[in-house]
Amino acid sequence: MRDTLQVPRKHVERIGGEDQEEWEHKLGAWIGNQRSRAATLTPERMEKLSAIGMRWS
Repeated sequence: MRDTLQVPRKHVERIGGEDQEEWEHKLGAWIGNQRSRAATLTPERMEKLSAIGMRWS
């Protein structure tokens, strides 16, 4: 699971389905923003992101 957060910056996830409105989430940008804000994230947030495989560099 360690490779799951190696997402290109322009990657967009589309969420929704047949019965639901489709939403676009700019996952790549969000992950990049979390990395660039690492110094200001709470220790709990850093721990949770690290637990799911966040690469900080």
